[in-house]
Amino acid sequence: MKLTRKGLADRKAWEAAGIRLPAYDVKEVAERTQKSPKWVHFGIGNIFRIFMGTAADDLLEQGEMDTGITCLETFDFDIVDQIYAPYDNLALCVTLHRDGSSIKRVVGSLSEAVALRPGDQTARSRAEEIFADPGLQMVTFTITEKGYALQDANGNDFAFVKEDIDQGPKGRLNSALSLVTALLYVRFKAGEKPLALLSTDNVSQNGKKLRDSVLWIAEKWQQKGFVDRDFIDYISNESRIAFPWSMIDKITPRPSEEVRTLLEQDGVEDMDIVVTDKRTYIAPFVNAEGPQYLVIEDHFPNGRPPLEKAGFFMTDRDTVNAAEKMKVTVCLNPIHTALSPYGRVLGLPTFSQTFLDPDLRRLAELVGWKEGMEVVVDPKILSPKDFLTELFEERFPNPNIPDTPARICTDISQMEAIRFGVTILAFVEKYGSAARLKGIPLAIAGYLRYALALTDGGEPFDLSPDPMNEEMTRMLDSVVFGKPESVTDQLKPILSNETLFGGNLYEAGIGERIEQLFKELIAGPGAVRRTLHKYLKDVAIEGEK
Repeated sequence: MKLTRKGLADRKAWEAAGIRLPAYDVKEVAERTQKSPKWVHFGIGNIFRIFMGTAADDLLEQGEMDTGITCLETFDFDIVDQIYAPYDNLALCVTLHRDGSSIKRVVGSLSEAVALRPGDQTARSRAEEIFADPGLQMVTFTITEKGYALQDANGNDFAFVKEDIDQGPKGRLNSALSLVTALLYVRFKAGEKPLALLSTDNVSQNGKKLRDSVLWIAEKWQQKGFVDRDFIDYISNESRIAFPWSMIDKITPRPSEEVRTLLEQDGVEDMDIVVTDKRTYIAPFVNAEGPQYLVIEDHFPNGRPPLEKAGFFMTDRDTVNAAEKMKVTVCLNPIHTALSPYGRVLGLPTFSQTFLDPDLRRLAELVGWKEGMEVVVDPKILSPKDFLTELFEERFPNPNIPDTPARICTDISQMEAIRFGVTILAFVEKYGSAARLKGIPLAIAGYLRYALALTDGGEPFDLSPDPMNEEMTRMLDSVVFGKPESVTDQLKPILSNETLFGGNLYEAGIGERIEQLFKELIAGPGAVRRTLHKYLKDVAIEGEK
């Protein structure tokens, strides 16, 4: 069985393998989409295919949509060349459940894929044609947090952004957002039709970040005389160009070798995993967990598909913000960030094994149930208690999700402020101090211990990519493994860094406690395990309560 339109003709073979096929004519949908595009997406990797792709697939099967998604790629062009084109834009999506069962389906809603290489005028013209179409309703994004960054940490424009600004909207543009802004200019020139630009990236206040970046580029172009003020007014007016906020949640790890083997045993050919030149791990299939959430601000000035019928939560901006805070500051992300550094130091290969480690499970109980839930903001549209229960009972312990502490530790320095800082500040506001916290100080001490890049036995390991790796290594250079007395004032500039932690941790009342925990964690081989057990052995976990 081949994952192509021709290969789907033998439906009985696919169905015998337990793989669901589209119930609509994929070719007809693709032709209609190319003539009348309504939904465009930038960043066409794994989570897009299994989340938005399956949602569109459901709506097509329900008769709620008659066109698919136009897929535009501005960063990793190998995805189009090696994953979309050879497979006729089809995707094989595999949902992995904790009990070992899986759901396999072919998604046919990815109707067109365009690699927008800088200088490729044919691809650029096609994108301009799409954006000029008055029927285009929404543009969605999964370009990752880095896709919205236009300046470095010192406030200097990145070189590729400066080049885009100097060239103007008709130039050979490099960044996704420069190109999006230029395509909005095309839409402006074609009649100022309305449109919604919906970021679905896992970024706080993602709609604001997208809007701010687009406006910043447009205003730079206005200053250089490339566009006039009417264009700025057009994209500034959210009744014309809207930037809805969203909260997204679905754990979608890299493609798994086990899943590839499973599909090949089913008789599906050519399921090789590809590592692109941009270091994207991708395959003709996508594997992910079952639970998923997408909470969206319902503001679409040119209309939209009935996304609620695909399971999305349509609501107002305040509710989206509350749902995002619930997930990022209490339920999911803080537990990932608390446990994964310890998982790396203890040599635990997967996050499910990390979560199921008895000591670390107790740390998760402290950070999530006992500390986070005390100050959580209830978004109403989702129950924090139910959300956290599902994480603890189904999602975190799922051994079939090949997620790793190493992946979760990527850019971890950038996560500490939002994932722990919000709860710390909430405790300070509630009690005058965060001294009541026990789990979060242990989590932060674990991050510092991880930054030494030594296992619990003292063996070196490679830190995951992070913009602060070099600085942290330098600041901790004089700390000696096995000698707690070597810790003098090295931690003070770190723990008082308000950018890193969202506040001065000494002023919050937990800086000295973190210092003491760190000293215990570096006391020698086995010190991490001993320290965790010492402070967590009395924390009740499920089954002990």
